[in-house]
Amino acid sequence: MARTQAADYEERREAIVEKAAELFAERGFLGASVSDIAKACKTSKSLLYHYYPSKEDVLYAVMASHIDGLVDSVETAMAEPGAARDRLRRLLRLFMADYVGAASRQKVLLNELDNLPQDRRAAIIAKQRRIVDTVQALLVEIDPALAKDKGEARARTMLLFGMINWTGNWYDPAGPLKPEAIADRAFDLIAG
Repeated sequence: MARTQAADYEERREAIVEKAAELFAERGFLGASVSDIAKACKTSKSLLYHYYPSKEDVLYAVMASHIDGLVDSVETAMAEPGAARDRLRRLLRLFMADYVGAASRQKVLLNELDNLPQDRRAAIIAKQRRIVDTVQALLVEIDPALAKDKGEARARTMLLFGMINWTGNWYDPAGPLKPEAIADRAFDLIAG
């Protein structure tokens, strides 16, 4: 007989993902064991396997939940009215809020992608490309000359992501800079 799902099944899955993200960010995917995840969740390994069949499934859930949130931010920013400059600034602010709110997941997404099986890695990369292409299109709309120089357009796009993606390695939420200020500085450097 199949095991029935607990009423809080999804909440438990999310709690596992959150604890795993913290461990993977701190120790790396290879450095964090299923036992470590179970211990952090105050549960058994066997119960953990009830929610996720493998450690790779947990890793994918960490990355998928984060990249899906970033895609949602893109859709939100693009759906709002305004010039490309306004939409890009809003999008960068949303990204910074996402990164600060999910710093561990962001670190995992940046550092552990190669530990996913190829098909799942491809699914994450496809979403990343969609995000990058959207930002690049906004930059081209802001500076139409970039339409004639795809190399420069890509360089500016990737420089922008290089600035904001790694803020989790140095940003202190208790410090003087707020996420919006960092987003605005990145915007000004690339599109200002």
